[in-house]
Amino acid sequence: MSERFDYVVIGGGSAGCVAAGVLAEDPDTRVLLLERGPRAEDNPETLRADGYKQAFLNDQVIWDRFSERQPSCGGQHLFMGSGTGMGGSGAVNAMVYTRGARLDYDEWPRGWRWDDCLPHFEAIEAKLRPNRRAPTIFSEVCVSAATQIGLRRAEDLNDGDLSEVLGYEWMNFEGEQRRNSYVAFVKEPARPNLVVRAGVRAHRVDIDARRRVHAVFYRDEQGAPRRVEVAREVLLCAGALESPKLLMLSGVGPGDALRAAGVDVIHALPGVGQNLHDHPNVTMFFRGDHHVDFFHPQLYGFTRANPRSALPPGQSDTCLVFYSGNASMREATKRMLPYKLFGGPGYSARKRDLTRRVVEFALRRRAAARLLDQLYGVVVILGKPRSRGSLTLRSPRAEEPARLDPGYFTDPEDMRTMLLGVRKARALAGAPALREWGNRELLPGPRARDDRALTRFIERNAMTTFHYAGTCRMGHDEHDEHAVVDARGRVRGITGLRVADASITPWTPVSAMNAPSMMIGRRVALFARADARA
Repeated sequence: MSERFDYVVIGGGSAGCVAAGVLAEDPDTRVLLLERGPRAEDNPETLRADGYKQAFLNDQVIWDRFSERQPSCGGQHLFMGSGTGMGGSGAVNAMVYTRGARLDYDEWPRGWRWDDCLPHFEAIEAKLRPNRRAPTIFSEVCVSAATQIGLRRAEDLNDGDLSEVLGYEWMNFEGEQRRNSYVAFVKEPARPNLVVRAGVRAHRVDIDARRRVHAVFYRDEQGAPRRVEVAREVLLCAGALESPKLLMLSGVGPGDALRAAGVDVIHALPGVGQNLHDHPNVTMFFRGDHHVDFFHPQLYGFTRANPRSALPPGQSDTCLVFYSGNASMREATKRMLPYKLFGGPGYSARKRDLTRRVVEFALRRRAAARLLDQLYGVVVILGKPRSRGSLTLRSPRAEEPARLDPGYFTDPEDMRTMLLGVRKARALAGAPALREWGNRELLPGPRARDDRALTRFIERNAMTTFHYAGTCRMGHDEHDEHAVVDARGRVRGITGLRVADASITPWTPVSAMNAPSMMIGRRVALFARADARA
């Protein structure tokens, strides 16, 4: 039996929940939201402000993926997971809400610059109501250390100025509750014209010979095939690793690659799955002499580590985040260590569970508890990567993982910037305020002094910051042949199909992608509504 909706939104993550909520504001419009992962209410830790640690360790709400071998990362298969379930990665992350820098949006097409996007950020924030965590003794020591090496204390990290600053991040929580896009745009309005189906997997979009969208095929919670007809448009909001995959499964993408994967080509678009980029990071660990008294990644700094890069003056290329071992080291180790040991083809649930039990046993020791109580890290994040990777199909089966190659450090400039970022973090930890607090370097360790040793540290320890972007890039004009969508999110050459998530980002902001993804979801949904009225 086939149903009919005006709009079908595929993906109930940060962008998809906003897009579906905005479309459903018109009470005469019927909207269907499809999400692969479970209902948020089935995993209540995804709705609590202090539940991010448990959510990150919950295998029901984390989508395991692995990259192809990364030559510039010691040949490792790197973890490229993301959140799944209502709220997406915004249901499992640490709730950081950052718009980005004004200069970041100068790289985006006309109509998507800072001043164009600002009203949409503000509209989202009116419902999201983000807050900041209160300062602690240790966090204020860190702020003092930052000012001692030349950074400014930022009063508001969402004012568009992210040049040589450190401050307290905005976070999408209120009281004891997480306020992500699911809560603010889907759950609270309770619109009868918005139908939400979780635990279902979209397989492809049905596009006819005239390149017009007619329907979406998916499997329901019991695995039965379903078809839903679309009266107006489909919005792909499945994220930068899944939206391009759905396009390719639907016959839209690089022609030769689709045919090689066994997919009939409906419309050849060479840019689909290209321009994949992310924020790789490494964490430097230090042991202090006192209790580290904060439990959220609330302190962020932005700096220009590489003065010789081609970025405009004043644009930061590196993000520095203070991390408390007491906050989530136990959960992070249990989540990430199995990937590190058995990532890619060697990974299995049995090995994962065994490793977690060993970690839990080790961290119960009294010495480990003392170490965690005084452990802190500085996460060095490459904020403006030049390297680009790709995503391609392995087969025409939706269940088959795509081939992911983030291309970390394929541009040598990125490794140079990371090296300088690590040295900047070391200078930060060596500032008088942190010397007085205690700053014994544990990783990479005091012996790693020259570029060769630090490069080896980065290659062995680099990981994703879960900020995937760019795989359905938005173009500046109709002559940009590698652009996948136009400035209104419309897939080029296809009628009734848009992409409305981080996929369309031409070049990721120096900040996290959660807030920009919500902004993109809102803007593209509004474009769809306006075009329907035209």
